[in-house]
Amino acid sequence: MKKNLLPSLILTLILIFILGFLYPLLIRGIAYFSPGSGNGVETVYKSRVVGFDRIGQSFTSDKFFQGRPSAVNYNAAGSGGSNKSIYNPEYRKILQSRLDTFLVHNPGIKPADVPVELITASGSGLDPDISPAAAFVQVQRIAHARGIETEKIANLIDRMTEKPLFGFLGPEKVNVLKINIELDKLK
Repeated sequence: MKKNLLPSLILTLILIFILGFLYPLLIRGIAYFSPGSGNGVETVYKSRVVGFDRIGQSFTSDKFFQGRPSAVNYNAAGSGGSNKSIYNPEYRKILQSRLDTFLVHNPGIKPADVPVELITASGSGLDPDISPAAAFVQVQRIAHARGIETEKIANLIDRMTEKPLFGFLGPEKVNVLKINIELDKLK
């Protein structure tokens, strides 16, 4: 046992140094060369910071596109999903409540036409993007609330849809904060 104690202590100290100091410094160095220098990319509108590119936020007004619900109330300090099964009765009530709220604000939409992402939170609770289908299902509400033609809003969605990386990696998506900023610019 004494024979193994010294090598174990040395290995522990080496790993503490590598994993506790060198690795975090390496990751921080890599992050420094990424957009936002590892601190996130701020979104600026009318000379003030209104959010971050990759962190979702709540939009409740009928004049704006609404993103995915958040299990953590969009708190970036503690991201996470609900971790509840679809068979959990409490979770089913939450989903039904979200669907009912969405349908009240979007009359004429059938429950089957509501993309699931508009009533379920993402794994992080901070997803800033929705699918084009989730954006298009909200067009009538926004057009009515803003007094804008639906065609203008549909064209905005088409313009703001980000294509998959290299044309095939990942889904098409629409950043909710960015499209809401552009929506404010429409006349």
